[in-house]
Amino acid sequence: MLDLKLIREHPELVREALVKLNTTAPIDEILALDERRRALLREVEQDKAERNATSRKIAQLPPGPEREQAINAMRALGERIASLEHELSSIEEQLNALLLEVPNLPDPDVPVGPDESGNVVVRTWGEPRQFSFPVRPHWEIAEALHLIDFARGVKIAGSRFYVLRGDLARLQRALITWMIDLHVNEHGYLEVYPPMLVRREAMIGTGNLPKFGDNLYHDEETDLWLIPTAEVPVTNLYRDEILPPDTLPIYHVAHTPCFRKEKVSAGRDVRGIKRVHQFEKVELVKFVAPETSDEELTKLVADAEDVLRRLELPYRVVQICTGDLSFTAAKKYDLEVWAPGSQEWLEVSSCSNFRDFQARRANIRYRPSEGARPQYVHTLNGSGLALPRTLIAIMENYQRPDGSFEVPAVLRPYMHGQESIGPQPEFGRASHSAHVH
Repeated sequence: MLDLKLIREHPELVREALVKLNTTAPIDEILALDERRRALLREVEQDKAERNATSRKIAQLPPGPEREQAINAMRALGERIASLEHELSSIEEQLNALLLEVPNLPDPDVPVGPDESGNVVVRTWGEPRQFSFPVRPHWEIAEALHLIDFARGVKIAGSRFYVLRGDLARLQRALITWMIDLHVNEHGYLEVYPPMLVRREAMIGTGNLPKFGDNLYHDEETDLWLIPTAEVPVTNLYRDEILPPDTLPIYHVAHTPCFRKEKVSAGRDVRGIKRVHQFEKVELVKFVAPETSDEELTKLVADAEDVLRRLELPYRVVQICTGDLSFTAAKKYDLEVWAPGSQEWLEVSSCSNFRDFQARRANIRYRPSEGARPQYVHTLNGSGLALPRTLIAIMENYQRPDGSFEVPAVLRPYMHGQESIGPQPEFGRASHSAHVH
């Protein structure tokens, strides 16, 4: 949420930013309601002052017509105040609802562009692997090895669902554990395991509601929402709190499933597991002092990059332009990994600085020092990393001529030394020995 004072005092700055974002927001309505709200506040304050003065006058008047007249006037004034406060409450509710529709403003150094075509590649790392055989996309690799059961996933839950099998399910589990260990042991994050269902207030706090309700799974009876990312519950850990001095920065890492109603054009991304309704993700969330948030974003991107470098996967860092910026982010970088079988760059992490946008919505503040006035924190988050796209990159970059693929070296200790993944049994069977290729 933007500071109402900013909109009031610099409306043209906000309007110019909305043009750069290639979007609109009800700025005129907000300004009109704010003007009416402030006028009502003045009226209420004046009437309350008059009522207090009348009350003092009544206390000094003897019983009689003048005193009764003053009492009747005070009652009428009380009714007027109640009516004004009722209108004021209604206007404040409308104003707050409209403020929730205003996106965050982009940082001045965010490149201006109409859409994703204006995004800027900041740097690349690693060289795409050269293959001496025809490379295959992950869905062909996985189906041939019985690693993904697409048909039964659809049978169970519908389109864009799937079942991971055997060593690929183990690889995903190993990848998640390794990433969490890396972020905890070397990058300084504290692991948390949050709820996967949250209240409406939590979704509002991170900016998912009200704008993106159609993309979320919701239980009407309890008004609980399935999380689209761990960002939602982790950011809301400190909702409506004032963090004491010397608390910041706070770093959290969490692994959760994520649930989204992926709405895409017919025929787009229909093959494989690139765009699905349920997926796993390791999420990084930061709560920091405002003066450090730019530096913290740089560190956040570096932490996500470290995962890709240790997996030895070629990737690029892309700065997102104004027209492709998310509703909540002031500045964002995407990490895209090269998938040679699919012949495309796949986003596996988005690292964003939200400034105080989420903190205002969730009312997360801190005291810079003892007795100091509370200030809003700055929040940041990024994937560290998202699956299944990281699995896609591993399968396609590490594929071998015989149809199998290698396990990245850093993951082998988490796979009991397993070096490669080959065909799986078509049906499950019990085994009491390590399956090493």
